[in-house]
Amino acid sequence: MLLAIDAGNTNIVFALRDNGVVRQRWRISTEGSRTADEYMVWLSQLMALENLDPRAITGAIIATVVPQALFPLQLLCRRYFGCEAVVVGASGVNLGIGVDLDNPLEVGADRLVNAVAAHASNDGALIVLDFGTATTFDVIDAQGTYRGGVIAPGINLSLEALHMAAAQLPRVAVEQPPRVIGSNTVNAMQSGVFWGYVGLIEGIIARIKAEYGKPMKVIATGGLAALFDRATDAIEEVDQDLTIKGLFRIYDLNAVS
Repeated sequence: MLLAIDAGNTNIVFALRDNGVVRQRWRISTEGSRTADEYMVWLSQLMALENLDPRAITGAIIATVVPQALFPLQLLCRRYFGCEAVVVGASGVNLGIGVDLDNPLEVGADRLVNAVAAHASNDGALIVLDFGTATTFDVIDAQGTYRGGVIAPGINLSLEALHMAAAQLPRVAVEQPPRVIGSNTVNAMQSGVFWGYVGLIEGIIARIKAEYGKPMKVIATGGLAALFDRATDAIEEVDQDLTIKGLFRIYDLNAVS
């Protein structure tokens, strides 16, 4: 079995692939102070519930945008699975795509991994829209070169900032309100954030396409992708496993090279 670890700002996702099939996915909140031993206690209990043996893990790959999380995750793989994890962005790791940026080292590992997966299963130019802690729009050309993109505040981050900055505004859930014009504070906040983000999505995608000047397919991923997919025609496909697919593809590229 192979283990893929996607360490984001909010959550860390662990996924297992066996005989080419993703068997399980688990997530835990991201905490930079968590140790390799703590990860193993948590992960081994979840694997036991699925009758999976940690000793069957023979390889691992890690992508992280949280630098302090990298060492304990590497130690987890080394100490408990007996393998050196492939680390996305490390020297010598082949992504299988080009990166055409002013400073290629600036781009987040998660964005590169999404680009790898999207290009592997699609022809032509692409926009990958990822609903995470930040809402990101990434551009991949038809040749598989990552060309850059857009970073906007994530929707949950925006809601939290609104609640923290305005004393009388409550925390609200992200959902589509019954009407655009809110008849109470909660509906008004939901409308502003939800339809505001629909406008952001449609506006940025339209501007990217106009600037790029060629047809582009839009693929969305992340926890809120399905919710916004129902509200706009700008999103053409939703793939919740995009990052995991990209991680396993990068592992395979480097396992044979």
